[in-house]
Amino acid sequence: MIEDRILVWKFNRGSKDAFRRIYEEHKNDLLGLAVSLLRDKSIAEDVVHDVFVSFAETVGTFNLSGTLKGYLSTCVANRARDINRLKTGQNVETDFIEATDTTSDGPPGNLIVCERANFLPDLLARLPYEQREVIVLHLHQEMRFREIAGALGLSINTVQSRYRYGIKKLRTILDNEVTK
Repeated sequence: MIEDRILVWKFNRGSKDAFRRIYEEHKNDLLGLAVSLLRDKSIAEDVVHDVFVSFAETVGTFNLSGTLKGYLSTCVANRARDINRLKTGQNVETDFIEATDTTSDGPPGNLIVCERANFLPDLLARLPYEQREVIVLHLHQEMRFREIAGALGLSINTVQSRYRYGIKKLRTILDNEVTK
């Protein structure tokens, strides 16, 4: 937290190195968040880059009120929500991040690794976007419910309900998969 404030202070004074360090520190988490919400790697990369371009435009005026990770995660989630609104009703192909595992035993091992890598995104995709968004922000981005509520402009009760209903639906889906 203190390091974030120092980086933001340097960033506001025009330090390119501070901006680079912020980018390097947060890009992978933000990309994971965007892929989880959008289910399309190339669009997710565009969203993350757009967020950093917008962030760079605030140099000299940016004011950090919470955590930098929370702020950037909220920006990614908001952009992802906008994109999902635009593509509602369209059939969009998915492009997941490829998984690599150097310990796999040839093609059968690679197949298992790829299946596991796609299982969670496929599972999350079965949830309504609002529930998926809260679950990913809470579990993947480690945001507290109060932070999520503030970032999304919702009551904390709504955020907790979406999380609870989403987890319940995931359990139901998993139970049905196990019984098949």
